[in-house]
Amino acid sequence: MSRPKQTQPGEVDFRGGTRGPVLANAGKTRITIFVDTDVLDAFRASAEATGRGYQTAMNDALRAAVIEDGTTLEDRIRKIVREELRSARS
Repeated sequence: MSRPKQTQPGEVDFRGGTRGPVLANAGKTRITIFVDTDVLDAFRASAEATGRGYQTAMNDALRAAVIEDGTTLEDRIRKIVREELRSARS
């Protein structure tokens, strides 16, 4: 990333600049999702009671769900499809 050029005293040329954060947050990705209000309220209440951030608590809950049984996402989907097919045949 190049520094902005100073054209005249007090003026800076930002034409070569790029948009985005100054420092990247390694290992994190910003997303936008819709979450049920009651779920969000529960995480916020829990966060307030424990003194930690609700987003951290949500991330921890998602991480626990992903690594809960050590299976891959593909294996989980296969299991769900098999269960649905089994129940559809009954």
